[in-house]
Amino acid sequence: MGTLNQTRVTEFVLLGLTDNWVLEILIFIVFSDTYVLTLLGNILIIVTIVFTPRLHTPMYFFLSNLSFIDICHSSVTVPKMLEGLLSERKTISFDNCIAQLFFLHLFACAEIFLLTIMAYDRYIAICTPLHYPNAMNMRVCVQLVLALWLGGTVHSLVQTFLTIRLPYCGPNVIDSYFCDVPPVIKLACTDTYLTGMLIVSNSGTISLTCFLALITSYTIILVSLRKQSAEGRRKALSTCSAHFMVVALFFGPCIFIYTRPDTSFSTDKVVSVFYTVVTPLLNPLIYTLRNKEVKCAMKQLRHRQIFS
Repeated sequence: MGTLNQTRVTEFVLLGLTDNWVLEILIFIVFSDTYVLTLLGNILIIVTIVFTPRLHTPMYFFLSNLSFIDICHSSVTVPKMLEGLLSERKTISFDNCIAQLFFLHLFACAEIFLLTIMAYDRYIAICTPLHYPNAMNMRVCVQLVLALWLGGTVHSLVQTFLTIRLPYCGPNVIDSYFCDVPPVIKLACTDTYLTGMLIVSNSGTISLTCFLALITSYTIILVSLRKQSAEGRRKALSTCSAHFMVVALFFGPCIFIYTRPDTSFSTDKVVSVFYTVVTPLLNPLIYTLRNKEVKCAMKQLRHRQIFS
């Protein structure tokens, strides 16, 4: 197995989404607008929650963290993709590729853990409401957020180590618009089967385990709603359905990509676009359009700004 000092490749060539320049211009316009809306939408959610005291609850504390992660997650890949769409030669240095890979997995794993925590928060709030104030006080919420960042960092370090320990001495063309572990390790000048299995056991297990935990928690919540009042059921279903939409949109692509070693499909790029570009925009739309409290708080914040 090769080591770092055997690495010869100094840069990688990214094939991008297409080689048709007309499509590249169209994609640039659409995705640049999407990225701007992602930034504005998630920043608006963070500002609204921070400056609205009645939203200082565990659910909205986690939602503001989700918006922050979405900003970071999309910023890891989208700016480089937009730059490549306007460049004739799409390249990225080896060091920048590894850095992009590290932060991509850091924020993706942090989001996976956060979505799981948000499901647990809803489970406690709906199924054991009397214990909720003690079980999910602010100290516990902060500890959970610190734990998810620690877990995301450990996961990302493992993925990065498994990637950089391989020798890269020949091919340097990545069939994607960003650096990720599966397409990068395919370029290594050695057998990567064992490394691929280790990556799947790490990324795939985290994605699948957390997804199953989420499904279980939402199933228990749905069963427990039979004991709730009509108004309670309506409010719980509205909140949980919004959460589950985000979960399905994010976990689906992750499970599709990271649970199969040494296998690639023509649809991988489309799936990657969905969870790196589209999902960070859909999160604020889903949570604001389906949440009366957030919409009301945004209106009040806007009125306050106008009158001030």
